[in-house]
Amino acid sequence: MYFAYLCSMKHEIIIRDVNDLDRAASEFLEKIGDNTLVAFFAPMGSGKTTFTTAICRVLGVTDPVGSPTFAIVNEYMRADGDPMYHFDFYRINKLAEAVEIGLYDYLDSGCLCIMEWPENIEELLPEETLKVSIKVNPDQSRTVSWEA
Repeated sequence: MYFAYLCSMKHEIIIRDVNDLDRAASEFLEKIGDNTLVAFFAPMGSGKTTFTTAICRVLGVTDPVGSPTFAIVNEYMRADGDPMYHFDFYRINKLAEAVEIGLYDYLDSGCLCIMEWPENIEELLPEETLKVSIKVNPDQSRTVSWEA
C-alpha cells in the first residue's frame, strides 16, 4: 500500500472556457488510459454534464447527450461501436435504488462509465473507480483533477 502511495500522481487539466472543452476532453481521455470507471465529484453548476458531453463528442457519440437525472443512466454508442454509460445519482436516496437499476452490471461491463453525484453511492463504488474533482476557479475556468 505504501508503494502505491509513492507511485500515485496528481493530474490536472484546466478548461479555460467552453471553446476549450474538446481539447480538455481529449487530454482527459488520453491521461486516464484504460480507466473505465470515472466519478465526477463537483458542486452543482460546475460543469459535470458539460464536460461529459465534450467527452462524448470526442468519442464520436452522435446521440444527444444530457443529464440522466430522472432516468439515472443514459447509454450512448461511441464511434468505435462500444457503448458507454452516463449516470446521475443526484436523486438517489437509498443505495438499494442504485443496485436495483443494475449498477454492478454496468460497472462490470468493461465499458466507460461516467458518474455524476457519485457521493450519493460512494460506498458502492469499486476501489478502482477514478475519483475526479471539478473545481470552478475565480475566473470561471474549471480545474479537473485526480490522482492515479
